Amino acid sequence: MTFPLTWLYAPGDRPEVVHKAIAARPDVVIVDLEDAVAAHRKAYALAATAELLSQHLPLPVHVRIDSPADVAALAGLPGLAALRIPKVAYATDVQRIAADAPGVPLYALLESALAVEHAYAIATAHDALHGIALGESDLRADLGVRGDTGLDWPRTRIVVAARAAGLAPPAQSVFPDIVDMDGLHASCVHGRSVGFLGRAAIHPRQLPVIERAYRPTPQEIDDAEEIVKAAASDSGAMALPDGRFVDAAVVAAAERTLAIAARELP
Repeated sequence: MTFPLTWLYAPGDRPEVVHKAIAARPDVVIVDLEDAVAAHRKAYALAATAELLSQHLPLPVHVRIDSPADVAALAGLPGLAALRIPKVAYATDVQRIAADAPGVPLYALLESALAVEHAYAIATAHDALHGIALGESDLRADLGVRGDTGLDWPRTRIVVAARAAGLAPPAQSVFPDIVDMDGLHASCVHGRSVGFLGRAAIHPRQLPVIERAYRPTPQEIDDAEEIVKAAASDSGAMALPDGRFVDAAVVAAAERTLAIAARELP
């Protein structure tokens, strides 16, 4: 199993920026047809994105849709890896897109207090749903939150909902300051501590910072190797030489750590 760490947004009405995003080699490029595109540019953005996705691409490309017309135009194109559904508040929002785009992987963006309250129902809405994530800008406005720690409960809520639904850990929402690399790194470290895995970016210069913050440390790698080695020589629950208790969930987490550690550096 692969574990994406970097997800790079690019506006759909600027094909040259989309191609630069692909060339930056994140794990996933997200072509945005929603907030990043002005109303009078929506039709052009959709046409340009459909042209891009008419061929196979060197890495997964997701599209954050803006309207049902986007789904109809893009579903089935060979370069489309997934659709991202903005402003999901109910399970039926996912089910409706799944019905219109059979076989296409979906990701739901939760951007309101109502969406957070419905997180588990959304996460289990349909087999086509591969992940959930927060849209923190809109959520912050909806809640009237000032400062960063005010979103920690919603963040934890979707991490728990994703895990309970059997989905991959969510990626963090974007860090809007493309100059403050120290702030980005600190935010990633905090996000990792509450259960996120990887992060969306809005500029290629953010990618290496996200990658470094989410890669396991040498100590974490050593611990994971010890756990996996112990699991290979036993079955069921066990205790490591230092007394730590190990079960199947701990082994799975260790295997994920080693898979991430084995990634090639960008």
